[in-house]
Amino acid sequence: MKTRIIAGLCMLPLLLFLYWGGWPLLIITAAICYIGVTEFYNGWEAIDVHPSKPIAYVMTTLLFIMHAVCELTEIQEAENYFLLIWVVLSIAVSLIYGWKINERGTYDAVATAIGLIYVVFFAFHIVLIDCTLHNMIWIVIIASFGSDIMAYFTGMLLGKHKLAPNLSPKKTIEGAVGGVVGAGLFCLVFGLIVDGPGMGLLLYFVLGAVTGAVSQCGDLTASAFKRKMGIKDYGNLIPGHGGIMDRFDSVIFTAPFVYMCIVALMIMIGSM
Repeated sequence: MKTRIIAGLCMLPLLLFLYWGGWPLLIITAAICYIGVTEFYNGWEAIDVHPSKPIAYVMTTLLFIMHAVCELTEIQEAENYFLLIWVVLSIAVSLIYGWKINERGTYDAVATAIGLIYVVFFAFHIVLIDCTLHNMIWIVIIASFGSDIMAYFTGMLLGKHKLAPNLSPKKTIEGAVGGVVGAGLFCLVFGLIVDGPGMGLLLYFVLGAVTGAVSQCGDLTASAFKRKMGIKDYGNLIPGHGGIMDRFDSVIFTAPFVYMCIVALMIMIGSM
């Protein structure tokens, strides 16, 4: 526990990247993508599945260069089209990787595509949120880590019924409920600080609670992969926490959800 706390405190400077946003956040997100997809592919290799790291690195680099070009040339409105092209191209290149059927299996190609979408593309939504509505980045972090913390303590105090014993034996239904409510309350406090009292606080609570639930789905998804791969942690980069994927699995999973909520709200407000 002491090691986990110390390592957690050492990660606090990362909050500065969230505060700054822009290029610093872009750089740290790129680092998460490169390290995260490497850890994810290493996990597959533990069960003799060999996704292509070169393809992942090239496509990740292309994604961030594409975004940088859109920002520098001020053609952000075209980025959505480029993102669609990137997704299709990533899946196509991954499937082409499986053409050498004498050297590779179908799982090699599928694992390559999953890594690009699940790790790289999902994580890239952190950048998209920053460019759309910067403050909502904090919702991703607060809900993800708030849900994790409150689920842990609620489960420890009240947990009796297992949530998903085959994936994570220690997680309980009571802990999951505590995590969802806790994430909602943390986000409500954030809304109070940012916007002050008002009806909007209900939106912060609901968004936080739902995001907290999505974050737990992200944690269980990562656990499902690890169980299948036969590994305890994706890596050992962060003492007491595992790898980047072990620490940011819920963040990566919730970022697309929060971004979609932002887009939906902007469309609704724009149509009024």
